[in-house]
This record gives sequence, structure tokens and C-alpha cells, in this order.
Amino acid sequence: QVQLVESGGGLVQAGGALRLSCVASTSLSSLKTVGWYRQAPGKQRELVADSTSSGVTVYADSVKGRFVLSRDVTKNTVYLQMNSLKPEDTGIYYCKSIVPIATVPYEYDSWGQGTQVTVSS
Repeated sequence: QVQLVESGGGLVQAGGALRLSCVASTSLSSLKTVGWYRQAPGKQRELVADSTSSGVTVYADSVKGRFVLSRDVTKNTVYLQMNSLKPEDTGIYYCKSIVPIATVPYEYDSWGQGTQVTVSS
């Protein structure tokens, strides 16, 4: 089972910045995707940014131009640099990976425990 451990959340004022980290227990190149999702109070979990092993990255429209996902393969770590934060960015941020396996169903989802991000107005 691949383990994902997030860190870097906290309390920040609107307009500020935070960098989240997600350390995987295996090499990033062995994972089909690694990305970030968030869940605000009372809302469903939603995609923030996701990246494939081939280097393709997608962002939610709400964070384009403000958030940047990057990968450090030497550290098995994926980062989410969050700039120009808004109160609506508040939520629990989860790291998620699609892990390929040799048997049916040939892949599974692995989630981290989440890290809280709170943006005050």
C-alpha cells in the first residue's frame, strides 16, 4: 500500500501564500497520477491540481494562475505552491495518487490524511 503524507497547512491571511508537501512512500514515476484535492466544510471533495507520470498537469479553474504543482523525484515529493490565497480556498487539502497494480482492478486510489488550510479575510 502506497503511503502519502501531507504537511504545510496552516492559517494565513487573504493574499498570503502557503506551500504544501506530499511525500510518497514510493517513487513518483511508479504512480499513474499524484495530485491535490480539497474539501471545504459542507462541500464535496474537489480537484485542485493533478499530475501524471508523463508530466501533464491540470488545474481547477478556480486556482489557475495562483497555484502551482511541482514534483521533486529525488525526494518522492509533490508540492503545491499556493499564492494569492482567498478565504474560499479554506479546507482540508488531500494528496491523492492512482497506483497501478498487476491484478484486477489494475489500479487503486491512495489518499493522504489531509492538512488543514485556513485563509482569513
